[in-house]
Amino acid sequence: MNDQNPPDRKRAARVPTGRFSRMARTGGMATALAGNIATRGGLDLLRGRKPRLQELLMTPSNVTRVADHLANMRGAAMKAGQLLSMETADMLPPELAEILSRLRADAHFMPPAQLKKVLTANWGRDFLRHFRRFDVHPIAAASIGQVHRAQTRDGRDLAIKVQYPGIRDSIDSDMRNLGLILRRSGMMPASFDTDRMLTDAAAQLHEETDYTREAAALTRFRAHLADDSDFILPEVQHDLSTRDILAMSYVEGQSIDAAADMDQSTRDRIATALITLTLRELFELHDMQTDPNFANYRYQPDTGRIVLLDFGATVEFDDGRVDSYRALFNAALTGDDDAAWDAMIAIGLIGTDTSATDRAHILRLFELAAEPLRAGGSLDFATSGLLARLRREGLLLADEQVDIHAPPTDTLLLQRKVLGCYLLAERLRARVDLDPILARFA
Repeated sequence: MNDQNPPDRKRAARVPTGRFSRMARTGGMATALAGNIATRGGLDLLRGRKPRLQELLMTPSNVTRVADHLANMRGAAMKAGQLLSMETADMLPPELAEILSRLRADAHFMPPAQLKKVLTANWGRDFLRHFRRFDVHPIAAASIGQVHRAQTRDGRDLAIKVQYPGIRDSIDSDMRNLGLILRRSGMMPASFDTDRMLTDAAAQLHEETDYTREAAALTRFRAHLADDSDFILPEVQHDLSTRDILAMSYVEGQSIDAAADMDQSTRDRIATALITLTLRELFELHDMQTDPNFANYRYQPDTGRIVLLDFGATVEFDDGRVDSYRALFNAALTGDDDAAWDAMIAIGLIGTDTSATDRAHILRLFELAAEPLRAGGSLDFATSGLLARLRREGLLLADEQVDIHAPPTDTLLLQRKVLGCYLLAERLRARVDLDPILARFA
């Protein structure tokens, strides 16, 4: 194993593996939060000011402590924090949403000694016999695993994803502990069904930690996109892949962020391809990669192709679900509020007993989101301002305690994909002609 690029020691941190160890760390964080709240509350009382719980909780030190704790724990704790930061940003206090957004960046990585134990457990003590080079410093680290470059004895250049130890066994307890913190702290709106969201997220994470399942999904998507010249995907190396290790061919590419400095036509083409792919996944393939983290996209300037990575969070939609989503999509295009409402009920976004007042609020938010679709033509993501307007409307709904259900898991993941796609197009300052895209899928 090579260590030609020594890891940043500030970010190398052993993954807590035992259930009780992880529980103790979470309990310790909760105790520290309570202590900080009590101290600040006491100071406010001495100043003659009655403190509010939300103000005491949302201090920079407290929210930083939560984000840092989740990043160090990795696994389900960090993944749930990522989910909360993206999916509920419109309903969270701005301070918490901003700090939780840091969890979408790279996690800490395993120190070499812990990495070696994982590799030995999966490949045997003589695993180095397979490799001419194995770089111990990861090229990426996320919530569930980290990725290493390697070259085999027979000359294959590989990217090898290694799962953090103990992550799979800690998912359910991590989610329970995180739910306890969220409920007691008042971080989430009382009307939001946090328990259901965390339960659904745990089920999804159990699937994501099975790298055998991800290998099958990657192989499936290579077949889906074999004739699409816009994309290139790595190939699974089955001889080195296990449930905890996914070995793939290494595909060259630049960070997708680098495309933000390229010419307008390149930026437009990238955004158009990704938006089209999202709709194709839903309406044609019924099979979607639902993690739009920017790190999962890279770009090849020499070929003009987009590299697609990470197929752990894939969802296959049955025909009935696709029909409901298509009904909602068509209602957005036509402005048919009754059809939109029926589709929302069928999807599970709202109940049949929703009040007339709440219906009006929800449809107002839906109509705002549908504006670009109804307008058609070219959408300039750099100047649209749609997300800011949706955020303001979402905060208004939260203030007025509008009864919006926690979405079903597949809807939550679909929302995440659409939002991530929009954010990337915004980052690229792209201009996308919507008319041919809408004509294809309407």
